[in-house]
Amino acid sequence: MSKWKILPRMAVKGVMQNGTVYYPYLMAGVFSVFTYFIFASILGNDLVATLPHSAYAWMILLIGKGLLGIILIPFLFYANSFLIKRRTKEFGLYSILGLEKRHIGVLLSCETILIYLVVISGGIILGTVLSKLLFLLLLKLSGLPVEAEFLFTWEAFVETILFFGLVFAINLVYGLIQVGKAKPVELFSGSRKGEKEPKLVWFYAVLGALVLGAGYAVSIRSQLDEMIFIDFFLAVFLVVVGTYLLFTSGSVLVLRMLKRSKKFYYQKENFITVSGMLYRMKKNAAGLANICIFSTMVVITLVCTTTLYGGIEEITHYNYPYDIVLDFASGNLTREQIEEEAGEILGSHGKQAVRMDIYDFRSLACRMDGNHIGQPGSEYRDNDNIYLLTLEDYNQIEGENHTLSEGQVLFYSNGGNLGYDTLDFFGVPLEIKEEPEDIFPYPKAGRSSFGSLYVMVVKDREAFDQFAGEYARANGVTDMEGFLESVYQKAGILLEGEDSQKQGAVEDLITWSKEQQGFFVSYKDGLEGRSILRTMYGGLLFIGILFGTVFFMCLLLIMYYKQISEGYEDRGNFEIMQKVGMSDYEIRKTVHKQILLVFFLPLAGSVMHTIAGMFMVDNLMAALQMFDSGLIVTCTVGVLLVFVVIYCVSYLRTARTYYKIVS
Repeated sequence: MSKWKILPRMAVKGVMQNGTVYYPYLMAGVFSVFTYFIFASILGNDLVATLPHSAYAWMILLIGKGLLGIILIPFLFYANSFLIKRRTKEFGLYSILGLEKRHIGVLLSCETILIYLVVISGGIILGTVLSKLLFLLLLKLSGLPVEAEFLFTWEAFVETILFFGLVFAINLVYGLIQVGKAKPVELFSGSRKGEKEPKLVWFYAVLGALVLGAGYAVSIRSQLDEMIFIDFFLAVFLVVVGTYLLFTSGSVLVLRMLKRSKKFYYQKENFITVSGMLYRMKKNAAGLANICIFSTMVVITLVCTTTLYGGIEEITHYNYPYDIVLDFASGNLTREQIEEEAGEILGSHGKQAVRMDIYDFRSLACRMDGNHIGQPGSEYRDNDNIYLLTLEDYNQIEGENHTLSEGQVLFYSNGGNLGYDTLDFFGVPLEIKEEPEDIFPYPKAGRSSFGSLYVMVVKDREAFDQFAGEYARANGVTDMEGFLESVYQKAGILLEGEDSQKQGAVEDLITWSKEQQGFFVSYKDGLEGRSILRTMYGGLLFIGILFGTVFFMCLLLIMYYKQISEGYEDRGNFEIMQKVGMSDYEIRKTVHKQILLVFFLPLAGSVMHTIAGMFMVDNLMAALQMFDSGLIVTCTVGVLLVFVVIYCVSYLRTARTYYKIVS
């Protein structure tokens, strides 16, 4: 039989005989195809565009698919490079026995095509079976109509096939280059070749500590402003670079110090552990860094996902505290008229108002500088909103009985309290009698957000018009009378029951308000606003679940491949040690000590990264209007505990596999 006919058979046999390393790679590849196919199927489904508010979920999924592609390409490349490394000795043997490099290239191509077909077939079949289930999960999380039918599209099949065709083509080219540039003897001994010690170890160790410290500093000192997302990516970049530098240089320094300690080094299990890790220090350090980084990514992703899931109702009601807000021109409808009409409409739907707040309202664009309120700046982001309320309206909203004297105000900030006793309002000195802890329509954010919101409660309508006039004069308003008359009368209504049961009553309230010709100004539908937010954040939850799973899969495969590759490399060493008298108990003790060191250094690093990253996560959640820091801490502790348990189980499984190989 000619070489060209036997090569495909050798490819199949090679994959089956190396199942220990190929089967996990195949499973990871199938899951990668499955995940990408799910994203492509949902995005390529015309039905998604027809669902209410689905554009927000579609946009988030599109971004998620792009990020998924960026993650999967280097991950599958890393796994493939391990496979090539593992097979170099076998390829070298083939070369010595008479196969030319072009034959080995054909063999490698056949293996790549075989793996590609298995991965694509398995991933698409799994995706076809489970895509509708995951689509329903997306609809449920996003608050979209769950009864919608999911339709399959050929575009998703073609896109998935082409994307992974490109990935496997890159991997094949890399393998061909590695085989093509190596000599037969190098191939035969490549997997056993040691590594040279890196130079400038102290320099890179100090640099790594500084870079990692800078990443921590960016996270801890981050503020909730327009730079928050830039700070996030900067912190991630610095932490990743610092982690690689520290593991690469720091691990070598630690191993050198352990080697210099004769009392420690010249013990059976310590000698083998330290010498084995020094033998492959660069690859060992890269593996530890990858495990640490992916562990951190898993934890942070799951913390954000669980926090968002637990706080989504808080977020929606923070942005839309009322079910409906109606704006009228002030002075045309009395409070009694609005209450009577709204009561009749709600009664016709069998609904009652939990609260109905009717008050005069004016918004002033100003600039806060300490306790000085002045003209707004040219940049919108530098300005703040100050809402004027009369004391009568404030007492009605909050059910209080406050009193104010001339020159006194109540001043409320949705961020932190000002902490001043006096206030300068466009040159008018005022006394801050009290800073309320809460005003219902403007809930406390816990910290300043993008453009802070302030409420100034004044004594009466005369003071209300006086401060509006001061603002108008400072900003050069010529039609003073018209400006003073342009006051909104707001009617904020919150109904009892679930949002899904309120739609009819809210629609009739909107219809009635629009019939008030000359009086009606605008309305704000809280039910629709909450639905939009749930759709947006539901898409984020869906991505968080899938990405957390992808990161965890990457982590497990990296851990597995690291220990398997090192097990095969160490097997010869342990065989020699057994021949000179090392017992099975001593081998097992050595194995556990080595794997403990390999596994728990990255775990400790990921816990440190997570703790430092929680400051940034807290601000990122606040950017989404989720200000419950207690919930974030609870989710972080819970996720860390679960992750540590799963990590330890993985350690025990890996230690058992490693031990079987070396023994």
